[in-house]
Amino acid sequence: MAQHRLDISELDFANIKQSLQTFLSNQNEFKDYDFEGSSLNVLLDVLAYNTHYLAYNANFVANEMFMDTAQLRTSVSSLAKLVGYTPNSSRAPIADLKIVINDGTGSSITIPAGTKYSSVIDGLTYTFVSVSDKVVQPVDGVYTCQSLNFYEGTYVSYNHTYDAGDVDQRFLIPSDRVDTTTIKVAVQNSGSDITTAIYAKATSITELDGTSKVYFLQEAEGGQYEIYFGDGVIGKELNDGNIINISYVVTNKTEANGATAFTLAGTITGFTDITTTVNSSAQGGAEPESIDSIRRNTPHFYSSQDRAVTIDDYKAKVKQLYANSQSVSAWGGEDAETPFYGRVYISILPISGSNLTASTKDRIVTSLKKYSVASVTPVIIDPETTSIILTSTVKFDEAATPKTSETIKSDVITTITDYSASTLQKFDTIFRYSKLTGLIDETDISILSNITTVKLRKSFSPTLGSSLKYSVNFSNALYNPHSGHNATDGGIVVSTGFKIDGDTTNVWYLDDDGDGNLRRYRMDGAIRTYGNSTQGTIDYDTGLIEVNSLNVSNIENVRGTASTVIEITVNPNSNDLVPIRNQILEVDVANSTVNVEADTLVGGSANAGIGYTTTSSY
Repeated sequence: MAQHRLDISELDFANIKQSLQTFLSNQNEFKDYDFEGSSLNVLLDVLAYNTHYLAYNANFVANEMFMDTAQLRTSVSSLAKLVGYTPNSSRAPIADLKIVINDGTGSSITIPAGTKYSSVIDGLTYTFVSVSDKVVQPVDGVYTCQSLNFYEGTYVSYNHTYDAGDVDQRFLIPSDRVDTTTIKVAVQNSGSDITTAIYAKATSITELDGTSKVYFLQEAEGGQYEIYFGDGVIGKELNDGNIINISYVVTNKTEANGATAFTLAGTITGFTDITTTVNSSAQGGAEPESIDSIRRNTPHFYSSQDRAVTIDDYKAKVKQLYANSQSVSAWGGEDAETPFYGRVYISILPISGSNLTASTKDRIVTSLKKYSVASVTPVIIDPETTSIILTSTVKFDEAATPKTSETIKSDVITTITDYSASTLQKFDTIFRYSKLTGLIDETDISILSNITTVKLRKSFSPTLGSSLKYSVNFSNALYNPHSGHNATDGGIVVSTGFKIDGDTTNVWYLDDDGDGNLRRYRMDGAIRTYGNSTQGTIDYDTGLIEVNSLNVSNIENVRGTASTVIEITVNPNSNDLVPIRNQILEVDVANSTVNVEADTLVGGSANAGIGYTTTSSY
């Protein structure tokens, strides 16, 4: 009896073809038929390829239906749209400028949107523009604008006429480099009625009704963005013939970050005698949000429900409001070193640039207040970096590699650098000692072992000529196996040198006595002479070092280079280090030491292991 069932579970081309051939071979019409070399074999190939293509496409389609597996940006952004999340666009660097119009006249002067400044970076000229009108009134005859933000890029404006009969009409922004935070939308009644209303971006539908003058924003194809309006139930509906004006900035993204010098291009409403002061340099330029970031942030955004209550809510909102954030840490005021109820502290590590400027912090805090509960005040503080200083001795088998010890040393340094850059240098990332030492061993097949020790280093900037108290918090337990540990040789604290007020001769340093006291000493030859045995305190359990009433007059060079800080290096109690709050760990590769030596005890020699011991201690 002929077999009428076809095995449809196969996906591979060869197996699909074999299933088709087996099915035909079991039919009475094709019994004992030789498919190889026949014309029917070509038809089987076509059928197998077609089935394989369909299965391949079905797999792709299924993948694109889920956030976790989607590979196309349009798919990921479309899935994010379902929960109300709009991926961050490109962000323009923002410079905060103070403008004084010296030859101004009249009761007031308007600095119009689109006013241009230029700045040169690496030989390239970049344009910075304002995106809103600013009215300046004279004070004692001087027209001063204390603060105005200028965005890097080209100021663009388009008009569209709404056609109620065109169901396919769309308002696309024709650029994938638009900074959506600069979008301004105005709706004019018609060509004959110039009455104009400003439409704000809708951030939550819970407070909207059919009269709310808002627009909605979503990411469209090709990384572009689309503006759309309400339907008369949620948001005001447009009328036929309305003229829609959309203005925005098209930016070069990160290229102008760090611009510090600005020159007015043209005039300000005809006035040419302008004095410009930079309140803060250009900062915040960023690439569009990556696919991985959209995947990661969308669930947090959905869980926060467009409000900031929990710590995770604040993290999600900050990443949405400040696209240049690489990592965000947040904690309640009750968890701070000095508890302050009613606050939430936020620390932001930028993707590019150094710490956030004061104006950038103010912009983020102002934006966050719209989502915070009334009694909570967000406060942004800078990240604190704790440097990890490594001393690593690496043993290798010369016979197992053609590489020299210097080449292996270079490879090991690269391994450490990559570990620091890829695993550390962000909030909440633990330094795992065994992980790093394992990576060092895996750097080259000839490496037999490594003995690596860990120290921590932080610094503080003293105010010269003032007797002040300073705190340095390592936020990790420090090594103190017993009371008075290593007191004769300075305990576990090592500092760089400084001079104190009233003593222009001696260079002073800090150490500890193993009993919780910080000491100030100078070196008389090889002898430590202490000027103050209670210069401060050290808490070995928490890692907090406090320096009391230190009046520094001069800071000595550090490693041969002029310095404005005093460095403190300590031994941690554990080789695994945990950052808390705004702390970031990084390996200071430049000041770590790597020694690579050929192991003489390789290959089971007669003396190998006889009387041979290794000791590792601080």
